Amino acid sequence: GAMSVDSISDLSDNTSKLLEALQLSHPHELDLRRSRGKKMLSLNPITWQVPRIVDRCCQHIEMHGLQTVGIFRVGSSKKRVQQLREEFDQGLDVFLDEHQSVHDVAALLKEFLRDMPDSLIPRELYEAFLSTAYMEGPAQLATLQLLLFLLPPCHSDTLHRLLQFLSEVARHAESSRDPDGQEIPGNKMTVSNLATVFGPNILQREKPGEKDSGVMNIEDSSAVILVLQRLIEHYQALFTVSPEMQQDILRRLFETDPDVIDYLLRRK
Repeated sequence: GAMSVDSISDLSDNTSKLLEALQLSHPHELDLRRSRGKKMLSLNPITWQVPRIVDRCCQHIEMHGLQTVGIFRVGSSKKRVQQLREEFDQGLDVFLDEHQSVHDVAALLKEFLRDMPDSLIPRELYEAFLSTAYMEGPAQLATLQLLLFLLPPCHSDTLHRLLQFLSEVARHAESSRDPDGQEIPGNKMTVSNLATVFGPNILQREKPGEKDSGVMNIEDSSAVILVLQRLIEHYQALFTVSPEMQQDILRRLFETDPDVIDYLLRRK
């Protein structure tokens, strides 16, 4: 009972790959120890792999920008955005407070997602995600969920954080009133508007800078927007693994890799 199973080093390569496929992956903190020759694998599912720049931009806007009209659509200062970008690139501990323009931080977040070497939803899954655009009801959500399970852990965690954030922004799209009856302005960024802005940054057919990378036909563009709308609207359900699916996976693993079951159940 007192045995720690946060990290393991005695499983075979095949078993290790299986655990990685289950998204119990190597956290960044273990890189140093692995580089010294001892292979470590984290079994700690609460190690979120979200880039600092994404989390801090989301936190800043959640704190200071939810009532900002036209957030993500109003222009920003290219000079200030470039300066923030360089500070993050240099590994500095960038602190975003109320003195930073919400529009600058919003532009920085969009730029980061647009310029990722591999888009947040990997390009090899582009066509598969787009194929769900015109599906309906439970079949669409079930297919999207299975596709989300294919994302690498860092991409999955980052997409979850982003969708959580976009859902919160959309929740403040309409004007409301405080307890004293004073009007609280809405930001006007509905789920549809957010999907239009972020869709091309998250779902990309080509790498930034490649030929025709900025060109998307009307049909693909509409599909990208529809897919991202569904992801924002249903992100909580899509990122929740049902007890039935967990039990099914455990039963299958018991037949093929019983050692993994032992580690997983101890960790649980």
